Amino acid sequence: MSTVESAATAAARREQRLRRVLEYIETRLDEPLDTATLAGVAACSRFHFHRQFAALAGCTVRDYLAQARLRSAAWRLAYRPRQSVAQIALACGYGSPEAFARAFKAATGQTPSAFRRQPDWPMWQAREDALRHIRSTHMPKPPVPSAVRIVDFPATRIALLVHRGDPQRLGESIRRFIAWRRARHLPPSAAATYNLLYDDPAAVPADEFRLGLAVATTREITADDDGLVAAWIPAGRCAVLRHRGGDDGLGDTLRCLYADWLPDSGEALRDHPPFLQRLATFPDVAADAASTDVFLPLR
Repeated sequence: MSTVESAATAAARREQRLRRVLEYIETRLDEPLDTATLAGVAACSRFHFHRQFAALAGCTVRDYLAQARLRSAAWRLAYRPRQSVAQIALACGYGSPEAFARAFKAATGQTPSAFRRQPDWPMWQAREDALRHIRSTHMPKPPVPSAVRIVDFPATRIALLVHRGDPQRLGESIRRFIAWRRARHLPPSAAATYNLLYDDPAAVPADEFRLGLAVATTREITADDDGLVAAWIPAGRCAVLRHRGGDDGLGDTLRCLYADWLPDSGEALRDHPPFLQRLATFPDVAADAASTDVFLPLR
């Protein structure tokens, strides 16, 4: 084996170890995670584990763990109003609600209750970016064109809320959408959840960005429905590729469909935006276990 091959093999082994640690953390945020345990997951001496983690991830394992717990807690506070602050504290690995409140206030400038009432979305988006970068760099699950299926999607009536404006404010629309469907007893377990991808946030000005939040339902929609309207996802052929993991990797799945699969498929696109069906979502499952079907409408 050449020196170059040996170096490449060693680098791949280090990446694999880091990936195992990140996956372990994401699925066990409610557990005490000490150095000895994480070093064991990495199959690395505890004397070297911290330095190797920081060299690869760009932050200490303590900082990564703190941010991962804060992220899970913030999503629960924003989108799971039936969970109490005490329940969220325990679910995210804090020893007590008081310890959680101190950590959350120190990191965000808001108490958990204040964040729940009125989240500071731009601040939180900035904090999310660092975690998203680490996950997308070291936890990729590259989609493959061979996994694409072609399906006949049935005409589906939906209640639709269109978010318009800065993607950093999307959380406000998501909260309205969740509150609306909860009040009408349309949980994800009983009514499918869709996103209509009208715009690419990287390709349009922030104030022109649009994204559809939708739930399958046949119920009547009135002017009192807080901005939701009745609409349809039309019947038609679609290419579908399952995405596993957080939304930070959705761009790669879309690129696989457009750039890798479509040119060699002999298919042509239909005049309808791509859309997602959310099958399992964070924080109900670990970020790494989230599952989303990505649909590309075809002629």
